[in-house]
Amino acid sequence: MNEQLHNTKGSSINSISTAQADLRKGYANGSVGILASGMVWMVAAMVALWVSSQTAIWTLFFGGMLIHPLGLLLAKLAGIQGSHSKQNPLGKLVMETTVFMLMCIPLALLLSLQNHAWFFQGMLLIIGGRYLTFNTLYGVKIYWILGGLLGAASFVLFFLEASPAVSALSGSIIEIGFGIFMFLAFKRRRA
Repeated sequence: MNEQLHNTKGSSINSISTAQADLRKGYANGSVGILASGMVWMVAAMVALWVSSQTAIWTLFFGGMLIHPLGLLLAKLAGIQGSHSKQNPLGKLVMETTVFMLMCIPLALLLSLQNHAWFFQGMLLIIGGRYLTFNTLYGVKIYWILGGLLGAASFVLFFLEASPAVSALSGSIIEIGFGIFMFLAFKRRRA
């Protein structure tokens, strides 16, 4: 794993661990993105509770498009770079996992035609699966726990026949909790 990694222009990041450290530094272990996502889930939960579950589905769908810009804003407010080196070869994997996630969202939308809660439960599975790859991206094993917990929550919520609001709130609580934990771990490590 300590082999040289080169981009097409010939400059290099000298190891996987250096590439992971670059991502950890640029995005505070990924915590700003998790927090931004958790906030969007929270808004969707409130919309499901006070407006309608159909509107909450579109809130999470369109709000999801704001996660990256919101994460960058949170990074700037926290004094974090909010970017990674252009020579970082793992940057491509970030984009590839994002595209894969986006390609899965129509499945969750189709589930919503049967039951609105299934959209949120499906999204928990999709996002949880994506987080499993973040251990490779950031070199932070807690992403396996986060991804696994989101996936497990999806199944539990399904079998309990949880409402859309409870399903969205569950995603929010899990992400905000992990986001705070990972941000504090990042800050402690830098101190």
